[in-house]
Amino acid sequence: MYIISGLNSENVSADAKDLSSPSSKIIKELSNTVSKVSEVSMPHTLQSEGEIWHPSNLKSFSLTELTAATRNFRKDSVLGEGGLGSVFKGWIDDHSLSATKPGTGIVVAVKRLSQDTFQGHEEWLARHGITQEESLKDEVNCLGQLSHPHLVKLIGYCFEDRDRLLVYEFMPRGSLENHLFMRGSYFQPLSWGLRLKVALGAAKGLAFLHSDETKVIYKDFKTSNVLLDSHYNAKLADLGLSMEAPTRDKSRVSSRVMGTYGYAAPEYLATGHVSAKSDVFSFGVVLLELLSGRRTVDKNRPSGQHNLVEWAKPYMANKRKLLRVLDNRLEGQYDIDEAFKVATLCLRCLATESKLRPNMHEVVTDLEHLQVPHVHHNRSVNTSRGRRKSADDLTKGRSVKASLSPLSHDVANTRP
Repeated sequence: MYIISGLNSENVSADAKDLSSPSSKIIKELSNTVSKVSEVSMPHTLQSEGEIWHPSNLKSFSLTELTAATRNFRKDSVLGEGGLGSVFKGWIDDHSLSATKPGTGIVVAVKRLSQDTFQGHEEWLARHGITQEESLKDEVNCLGQLSHPHLVKLIGYCFEDRDRLLVYEFMPRGSLENHLFMRGSYFQPLSWGLRLKVALGAAKGLAFLHSDETKVIYKDFKTSNVLLDSHYNAKLADLGLSMEAPTRDKSRVSSRVMGTYGYAAPEYLATGHVSAKSDVFSFGVVLLELLSGRRTVDKNRPSGQHNLVEWAKPYMANKRKLLRVLDNRLEGQYDIDEAFKVATLCLRCLATESKLRPNMHEVVTDLEHLQVPHVHHNRSVNTSRGRRKSADDLTKGRSVKASLSPLSHDVANTRP
């Protein structure tokens, strides 16, 4: 059993407390998945939606190649900056995957890890009898073996001297977190239909990870780790092996809590025991954020409303009270019976006892039953001040300029 976690305590939003230890940051930062590639002709051919492919299909880049692809890592190529490194916009040929001139080929996101972070990481690994190179190779091998429409793609890597870089497909619309919580002309409110679409896509990604063929526990599922392509298809990001469960260790007991406060399951916080049902709880939190348009932890809210789950649960079992929870920007877009079904599913995922939660395959089935064509006769909020556009209105228009950063938690630092 693999355990996946992508925590980076230096980049968690101000409203979410990171629970990782400094020694584990580099492992989880390694796959700050970033991406969306436009129909890349990769050297491998996927035979089915959930096929596992061998890591030998990953491209081993040289530092020279990536330097050329990013125009020598120029400042105007920076897509995002985080505590453990920067992400650069690059171009590669869609067939050979070799570096091309800017504006030709396909866009990729190149994550260059800061060398300042390696010393503490090496010391931690040494105490556990693991070399840094072994750790990094485990990371890449795990990511390279996972391929699914709702997981971001790792295209290649570069381990040269002390340089560590990962190359990902590029996700042009950025993170779900930004679309839900950022305000401005570039981040319009997601419509009800798009929210259900995103929820289903993310659920399919988790269900694949939990499948018998894969057996992976995500461990840090949250809105900032759900990235959107140009058509609002959701892909799971930040897939990094936790130190508790590299390929040689199948334990499900974590000696350090690495989740994000507000998303982590209660049994994980209390005992360190993690399972697929822990991911289900985290999915329930994200589903609640989709329903409410509120952050899971927001200390700017009135007293009693700081913790979204604690505040919302008492209202979600009653249709009339549910209206207090639903995002008022969704007014007129949903049928209350349908919204109540989603809320009921959300409550099941948020059950305190893990055994009472559904598995992700059941979640997918329930959400698929709700994926009927939505007639958005009033998909945007109508106010006395005029009509507010929803994200659906932008789908056929211009792209979201401000969401170019492939790093979900770094997008706030994105340069236009």
